[in-house]
Amino acid sequence: MKQIMSTMGYSRQQYYKAQKHTHTQQQQQATVKTLVMSQRKLLPRIGTRKIHYLIKDRLAANEIKMGRDKLFDYLRHCGLLIKPKRRYIQTTNSKHWLRKYPNLIKEMKPTAAEQLWVSDITYLKTEQGNCYLNMITDAYSRKIMGYAVDYNMEAQSMVAALQMALQQRANPKSKLIHHTDRGLQYCSQDYVQLETKNSIAISMTENGDPYENALAERMNRTIKEEFCLDQPLKDITQLRQAIKEAVHLYNHHRPHLSLQMNTPEQQHKKSLTTEAVRDF
Repeated sequence: MKQIMSTMGYSRQQYYKAQKHTHTQQQQQATVKTLVMSQRKLLPRIGTRKIHYLIKDRLAANEIKMGRDKLFDYLRHCGLLIKPKRRYIQTTNSKHWLRKYPNLIKEMKPTAAEQLWVSDITYLKTEQGNCYLNMITDAYSRKIMGYAVDYNMEAQSMVAALQMALQQRANPKSKLIHHTDRGLQYCSQDYVQLETKNSIAISMTENGDPYENALAERMNRTIKEEFCLDQPLKDITQLRQAIKEAVHLYNHHRPHLSLQMNTPEQQHKKSLTTEAVRDF
């Protein structure tokens, strides 16, 4: 070994230093992978930026210097980057005789929680056939306020989601707009009556433009893709349990880039606390 090192121009000290550096690097990479996979266990398809935010304190505690870009490179090398999925199935039937409402949020930017809710329907697969998920999201905090899943898209399950959202509403007297597409379910008598009874202003898309309800559609993709709900489950019972767990993890554990890395629940409570202090 001494002769080989001498031939290559390395001293014994340099050789052992290089060996130690390689060993340390391997240990650090193993630690990083463990930290990453611990987050992916909770949030299977969480992105790299959010993972770096969640593990950066643990990296520092282990004296590992790995910024966001370096983490991207490492996950790419390990084949652990999340690849986006693009799928679309039409779930909106706007060709009906029921009253449709104007778009009230064209120029609106909510400044606090419970000013604007958005909603949309997406499909989910089971071995017994497609099911349909309706979610109601607070546009400011990104918190999922209510949801319902059923084998069909009838108004009854949509109403159940709205009832759940109303139960979680912290300030029933605040001015609230509920924005949806022009689907038959959202225009139904039961749905409109429940909104009216709770003094909720009704807003709907007007031109069939997906950007008019972009946040709600993006929420559907997030829940489906990041929590592996785009894979068929056994039946609706298993699906409902999976959605319940996904919504809890999303609201309470998933940080948002647009919320300065707060979770939706943190942002919602923070906003309501600020509003209460302001009113006082």
